[in-house]
Amino acid sequence: MATLADITVSGAINVLSAIIFLLAFAILRLQPLNDRVYFPKWYLKGVRGSPSRSGALVRRVVNLDFRSYIRFLNWMPEALKMPEPELIDHAGLDYAVYLRIYLMGLKIFVPITFLALAILVPVNYTNNALEAVKMVADVTASDIDKLSISNIPLKSRRFWTHIVMAYAFTFWTCYVLLREYEKVASMRLQFLSLERRRLDQFTVLVRNVPPDPDETVSELLEHFFLVNHPDHYLTHQVVCNANKLASLVKKKKKKQNWLDYYQLKYSRNQSQRPQMKTGFLGHFGGKVDAIDHHISEIEELSKEIEEERTRVLKDPKSIMPAAFVSFKTRWGAAVCAQTQQSRNPTLWLTEWAPEPRDVYWQNLAIPYMSLKVRRLIIGVAFLLLTFFFIIPIASVQALASIEGIEKRAPFLKSVIEIKFIKSVIQGFLPGIVLKLFLIFLPTILMIMSKFEGFISLSSLERRSATRNYIFLVINVFLGSILTGAAFEQLNSFIKQSANEIPKTIGVAVPMKATFFITYIMVDGWAGIAGEVLMLKPLIFYHLKNFLLVKTEKDREEAMNPGGLGFHTGEPRIQLYFLLGLVYATVTPVLLPFIIIFFAFAYLVFRHQIINVYNHEYESGAAFWPDVHGRIITGLVISQLALMGLLSTKEAAQSTPFLIALPVLTIWFHRFCNGRHKSAFVKYPLQEAMMKDTLERARDPNFNLKAYLHSAYVHPIFKGDDDDDDDEDDLSVEMETESVLVPTKRQSQRNTPVPSKISGGYSPSLPEAIKNGEL
Repeated sequence: MATLADITVSGAINVLSAIIFLLAFAILRLQPLNDRVYFPKWYLKGVRGSPSRSGALVRRVVNLDFRSYIRFLNWMPEALKMPEPELIDHAGLDYAVYLRIYLMGLKIFVPITFLALAILVPVNYTNNALEAVKMVADVTASDIDKLSISNIPLKSRRFWTHIVMAYAFTFWTCYVLLREYEKVASMRLQFLSLERRRLDQFTVLVRNVPPDPDETVSELLEHFFLVNHPDHYLTHQVVCNANKLASLVKKKKKKQNWLDYYQLKYSRNQSQRPQMKTGFLGHFGGKVDAIDHHISEIEELSKEIEEERTRVLKDPKSIMPAAFVSFKTRWGAAVCAQTQQSRNPTLWLTEWAPEPRDVYWQNLAIPYMSLKVRRLIIGVAFLLLTFFFIIPIASVQALASIEGIEKRAPFLKSVIEIKFIKSVIQGFLPGIVLKLFLIFLPTILMIMSKFEGFISLSSLERRSATRNYIFLVINVFLGSILTGAAFEQLNSFIKQSANEIPKTIGVAVPMKATFFITYIMVDGWAGIAGEVLMLKPLIFYHLKNFLLVKTEKDREEAMNPGGLGFHTGEPRIQLYFLLGLVYATVTPVLLPFIIIFFAFAYLVFRHQIINVYNHEYESGAAFWPDVHGRIITGLVISQLALMGLLSTKEAAQSTPFLIALPVLTIWFHRFCNGRHKSAFVKYPLQEAMMKDTLERARDPNFNLKAYLHSAYVHPIFKGDDDDDDDEDDLSVEMETESVLVPTKRQSQRNTPVPSKISGGYSPSLPEAIKNGEL
């Protein structure tokens, strides 16, 4: 059990670490050599030039302007200067709304903290229940626990204060959530109405196109949409399975990077040509000339790529039963995306197409009918991963209790009892060990999401974020509380009677606040400071710049930091929401640590979004309903936890008054979703028609077909100029007018019987044309 002194040591270590990281960042960002690392977004936008290209050699590497070092903290106010509308234009709505999550945390917890510290802390502290419990059972407690609800005796009327505060905190949280939901929904609709023309606004992804023995996928698509959307269908682009081709191109690129490295190495020292081994990992096998070896491998790969490209273009089996279908208007696209296309609800499935840069092309080649099986497999795998991870969590909690270790490993007592070592073990080590355990979790969950078959980067990140949040709730929150409580009170559980065990657990649960305080300082203070330092990208950039970079394009690839990582950042934020809501009425002293996290993280990530992270896609803040739902989940968990805790305190008269809270909270969640969620999953036809009408009036001669030309061609066919012919072959549908073509299905030329495959009714095309129906 961490004491106040242990937490002080942990705070000192983490604050010192954060200061060191911030000072290192403040100095490194001023050096011309690192300018592309700390301001890559401005380079990618083409509005910033490298300061290391002119002047003396020393000035290209080191900043000799000492006045700039005096203003080394000016990045903080600079990060707050950009107004939100400008931030949306600069970084996109997704990133602007992501920052609002931190602001929402401050809006919720600052008033709650003032109330809790002013009312609940005095109520908790002016009791002596823990001292009385210690005399009966072997229960550990710290000075901080005396400020928690554990210090209130059984059947006390003071529990009414906690119940009233629980209602106040719930109503305030719901009020802020409602206002933010309204605000973000309004921002999304305004963003979609004011934004420039976008490819995905006119395009729908069609999946599970039924097979037809008489027509190709492309012909069947054109026939179906000319019949069922005659006034709005414009063109389509079938989806091809080019995964093998993409893998070969990626392999060739890696080989080319190694060739560039060895050629650069040889140009610097021409006395000896570089050698390499051809065996496992380059450490076994015979030696060969590295440059000649990679040239020959690249030539072989080029032949394989050409053969595979030809196969993809010519082989009908490479065409998937899916396509990106584009329409003449947003209204037409909205109608198609948001309606059922066939009598059979499993065929001709439509959804809004992601924007081209958001498409995860590999998963488009997965047969639609296999998705259910894949998701079942991953669901079981995730369940096993979540519950088996309890074992390392329990090990971490063992480190959190010096007393427990000493009881079972008395030979370590002389070392552990050294004051500083004891403080480090209890106040710092558990948090850092837990963080290390969680390092590879986002990567594992992202691999799982990809296996499930989601077809856009945004949906992959949202699914991974959901799983990450569930994992953190079960393992980091519930796992830490339950395993820690069981370990700390093991001796009491064995010796006391069965009816006393729930009481001991009720006292022990709030005691885990000390562990979470140390975790917040490690992850939310020092961790956020490490985020702005960007030590890993800094090292990687200079290694790539030294070993691989030859052209400006190579340099851009080396400095590109990628996206923010919604699937890693948002679940971490939600864990802090959960901790704050749970401990607001239980151990209010934890709340100031939460506020520091939200304020510091908002400042750091605002700077990173403005200067560093490249926006990989734009979903229009489609993730907000998930954010809202997870905060509601945390609120309900906090209410149930308080109910369970009070039940162990024998507060039979006051506990039933908490039953209404979860019910009201769930009703509030349903109300919010019913009122605002549709703005995030549907495009209002009124807005679509308004946008179309305005654009026709402003630009009546705009060539939409040219605008959509090859927009959804697989990027593997758009990489080089040499691929222009392939791109034209794939997008041949986009080069022809959308004219009516007679169907090759003989049975439907003479009879209006519905197709056995699609289940849809379509009259004979020649007869329909003759009758003026089309």
